[in-house]
Amino acid sequence: MRSIRAPFARSRGRRAALAVTGLAATLALTATGCGPSDDKASDKSDSGSAQEADKGSGSDSGSGLPGDLADRLKEHGIDPDKWKDGAWKNWSKDDWLREAKDFVNPVIEGLWKPERMQKAKDPNKTIAAKDATADQGQTDPDPAPVQAKPEKTPYHDNAAPVGKIFFDSPKGSMVCSGTVVKDPRNPGKSNLVWTAGHCVHAGSEGGWYRNITFVPSYNDLGKSEAALSNAAPQEIAPYGQWWADWVSTSGEWIDQGASSGGAGAPHDYAVMHVKPQEGTKSLEETVGNALEVDFSTPSAQSVASMGAWGYPAAPPYNGLIMHKCIDKPGRLSLDPATPTMYRIGCTMTGGSSGGGWFRVVGDKSQLVSNTSIGPADNTWLAGPQLGSGAKQVFDTMSEKYGSQ
Repeated sequence: MRSIRAPFARSRGRRAALAVTGLAATLALTATGCGPSDDKASDKSDSGSAQEADKGSGSDSGSGLPGDLADRLKEHGIDPDKWKDGAWKNWSKDDWLREAKDFVNPVIEGLWKPERMQKAKDPNKTIAAKDATADQGQTDPDPAPVQAKPEKTPYHDNAAPVGKIFFDSPKGSMVCSGTVVKDPRNPGKSNLVWTAGHCVHAGSEGGWYRNITFVPSYNDLGKSEAALSNAAPQEIAPYGQWWADWVSTSGEWIDQGASSGGAGAPHDYAVMHVKPQEGTKSLEETVGNALEVDFSTPSAQSVASMGAWGYPAAPPYNGLIMHKCIDKPGRLSLDPATPTMYRIGCTMTGGSSGGGWFRVVGDKSQLVSNTSIGPADNTWLAGPQLGSGAKQVFDTMSEKYGSQ
C-alpha cells in the first residue's frame, strides 16, 4: 500500500532471494484526486449468508441522531439522548448489540479528538496467535522476520488509501488499520473500507464495537508524539474523519471469533461503508485513490511477493507511524477444516490489524488479504484468503449500501 520507490530485495535462507522492485514500483498509491486540503468540510459467509448491518436514515429525532438510528436504539431499550451523553459506554450483555442487523454507530461530534486518538490502544489480536503452535494441514515453515519499514511521507502522496481505524470497546479506545477499496457498482465514488472482523465485532465474546471511525493517511507527515501535540488538524486527519454507518463481517467471525488465539481467523475480514463527518464527496473522490479487491484466492506458491501496510501500535511501535512489510507469502493452516491463511515475515505488532495486503497483477495493485493474527514474538503476520465468503460480504455492502 505504501510506495517503496527504492528497489528492495531480501535473501530468505531456505527461500530464493525475493526481489520486490516491481511490487514497490506499483504500490506507489499516489492520490490522483483532490489533495488533503480540498473539501475537508468536505460466511456464514462461506455457506452463502453474509452477516450485514442494516442502517436507516431519516430526519433528526431531537436527540441529535437521525430518526431511524434513534428509533433502533429505542427498540433495544436505549435512550438516544443518554447514548450520546455517554450511555454507549455501557457494555452489559443486554446493551451490547450483537446481531448483524443491530449495528448502530451514530456520529458523536467531537468524540475522536487528537488526544483521544493518540491514547487509543491496539486490540492485541495480532500478537496472540496461541493456536499457531497446533498448526495442521498445509503449513509452511515459519518465515524469517522481515523488519517493518516506515512509509514515506506525506502519506497522502505515497499511500493515500491506507488509514487508521478508531473504535471503542469494553477495554477502552482501540485502534486498527484499514484500506479504501474500489466499489465496482459505484466507480470512482467508493465509500468502502476493508479491515479485519475483529476491528468491528468482538466475535463469540460480544457484539459490535462502537464509535467506529476511519482516518485516511492519519498523521500525514509521520510526526512524533511530541510534535503532534502542536500539529494542525489537517496534519492529523488530512482527509477528515469517516464514520461507519454500515458494517459487514463473516458469520464465522461472529460465531467463532475470539480476542486471542486463532479462532475465527480464517474468516477475520470486514467491510465498512463510511460517510464523512463533514462534506459530501465520496471517500474515493476525497482521497483520490482506492484499491481493487481480488477474490481469486491465488495460491501462496504462485505469488512472488505480498505487501502488508498498517499502523502498528504495540511496542516497540506507538501507532503514529505507517509501516509496511514485503515478503513472499507462505501458508498457515490452523485447522484442516478451515481455509488456509497467507503468512509473511513481518515485525509489525497489534494496531496493524485489518491493514491491507497487496499483490501486483499486471500493472495494478490489488488487495488480497488483511492482517489478522501473529505470534507473541512479532516475527510474522497471517491473513485470511478472500474467497467466495469474503466476496459475498463485499457484494452485500456494495449492492445494498454502496450508492448511499
